Amino acid sequence: MSAAVQFDHVSRHFGGVKAVDDVSLTIAEGEFFAMLGPSGSGKTTCLRLISGFEKPTTGVVRIFGEDMGAVPPNQRQVNTVFQDYALFPHMNVRDNVGYGLMVRGVDRRTRLAEAERLLALVHLDGFGDRKPAQLSGGQRQRVALARALINKPRVLLLDEPLGALDLKLREAMQDELKKLQRELGITFVFVTHDQGEALSMADRVAVFSQGKIAQVGSATEIYARPATRFVADFVGSSNILAPDLARTFGVAGALASLRPEALRIIPAEGARITGRVTGARYLGAGTRVTIAVNEYLGKEEAEIAVLVPAAGKVPGIGAVVGLDWDADAVHPMEAA
Repeated sequence: MSAAVQFDHVSRHFGGVKAVDDVSLTIAEGEFFAMLGPSGSGKTTCLRLISGFEKPTTGVVRIFGEDMGAVPPNQRQVNTVFQDYALFPHMNVRDNVGYGLMVRGVDRRTRLAEAERLLALVHLDGFGDRKPAQLSGGQRQRVALARALINKPRVLLLDEPLGALDLKLREAMQDELKKLQRELGITFVFVTHDQGEALSMADRVAVFSQGKIAQVGSATEIYARPATRFVADFVGSSNILAPDLARTFGVAGALASLRPEALRIIPAEGARITGRVTGARYLGAGTRVTIAVNEYLGKEEAEIAVLVPAAGKVPGIGAVVGLDWDADAVHPMEAA
């Protein structure tokens, strides 16, 4: 499969700030690729480097093998869907969707027919005469998608497009986006700070931190085998085991990650590790129980979190319990 987007040692500096710092990355044609990270991590700047709204300070951005250094935004095979949708309030939905074709000089009859086709694709048949203010947030988001797709980009860039939606609608639109990407077969590059969005939709995820890529991999790889403490902390919830405690859990001489759901509470007698329950927080689908295991570290404070499923028994505060886990659940990490 050919590469849709390539970053070759790309940096983007704003004065002394390294917004993107020596990033190398390949996104395959037809891939749903997520850039995940906190605010200021460099993910949106990378999206703007692909679109052409920013230029690299150093390095090369290629789209389908072509160096984009001298190619202006309107001549790139990409289009962008923004978080605020950026719809024209005075135009109806049909004209909003057909706007890109109008700019290219396509005749009105052709562009309106194409706009209706795109509206059907995003399940908005019959909405063409409405104004954006007459639509719900999810409907406006789909109009923005249709408008971005009408020029037939080979790469669609999505800049936190679900951020303004409520939780239920956001989850529904995640399914819609993934289904649409499969139907179209084009490359989606999706920027988000929401780990749930990235893990549920993307074929691969790049986790950004301080302008660099901390890890790239499938959702399973990122979650189950985080490369660094930052990835383990940012993607989901994890027990970060210092080397001394990690050794007790079976990993020698390394910082390690152990997800709360990978642990099981068992009777203390005969357990490999015991501890005292110090807290419990109900989460609906389960209860997060914290257990102090200080005896394994002398005077050092250490608590382990365990996720007890909703059907499981939650021990009382102060109870002495044992812990059990599968050996492969403890994952060694780099220190950085």
